[in-house]
Amino acid sequence: MTDPIRERYDRFAHDEAPGRSALYGEWAAGVSDDEQLRDVLRRLPETHRQPPLVFAVSRLLGAPLEGYAAWRAFVLAHADVLVTECATRSLQTNEPLRLAALLPVLSEIEGPIALLELGASAGLCLYPDRYSYRYVTAEGSERLAVDPHDGPSPVVLQSRVTGTMPSVRLPEVVWRGGIDLAPLDAADDGDRRWLRGLVWPGESGRERRIEAALDIVAADPPLLLAGDAAERLEELLALVPVGATPVVTTPGVLVHIPRRAREALVAQIQGLPARWITIDPPGLLDVWRPSVDATTWSGFVVALDGRVRAAADPLGRWWEWRAGDDVTAS
Repeated sequence: MTDPIRERYDRFAHDEAPGRSALYGEWAAGVSDDEQLRDVLRRLPETHRQPPLVFAVSRLLGAPLEGYAAWRAFVLAHADVLVTECATRSLQTNEPLRLAALLPVLSEIEGPIALLELGASAGLCLYPDRYSYRYVTAEGSERLAVDPHDGPSPVVLQSRVTGTMPSVRLPEVVWRGGIDLAPLDAADDGDRRWLRGLVWPGESGRERRIEAALDIVAADPPLLLAGDAAERLEELLALVPVGATPVVTTPGVLVHIPRRAREALVAQIQGLPARWITIDPPGLLDVWRPSVDATTWSGFVVALDGRVRAAADPLGRWWEWRAGDDVTAS
């Protein structure tokens, strides 16, 4: 009989950790070969067994950033509290770098706009107008620099672009709000520590970027509602100022919603008087126009109202514009 936990951690060790975190790769490989550790994880709800979640919670509890033997000893010694904490937590990857891939799509929407993010976490992706962007070639040379009107931001989002470079500008954001099952407060020390803990060891630049973005958000916090997105979306939409175009964003959240609920939420979004920007795995949705072959598509799909605009790394580290010439500039 196959062991889903073993397969999940083995896949993480071989397919997801390489190039991002050697330490997480070592921990995941260790779990895949360790029956006693897997017994601890079996005590968790199935939706709370993801390697990045378990690893982040263990770090929050004090696990050392050392090899597998030291991490294993810590987990076994703190198994009860680890299980309790993991069951109450969820992955809240609040990566502002995703905006580097979404900015060209935001540039297609006339302002002023009101941003409404589903799965907003602390709201770091609600501030595309407050960050600086550096778009580079595969070799690392700069193709385009975009800064806020008052000068370069302490948050600099660098992303590699291949192919056509579309027209890009910062949006005029006049209102921002979000929904999350458990919103985080950018000014709260505990919530900041949790977000830092979700950064994988070895991604030092990413931790500095998130810390700087947290400072920006804490100085001018958005409206964040706690609850189910489907239940509170129209409530949030009703708060949008008159004259602003509502833009609903779902960067990386739909993949965490069960299929039936996900399809219902997408249908709800499509029925609203709002634009919709998302970045998702190619096989996750069937609304793409034109249709996408998930077996040959590289990266995630970036779409506007279901229309395919780009292929991108899920965290925004690279993207390739794939929209028509009507919205591109050489």
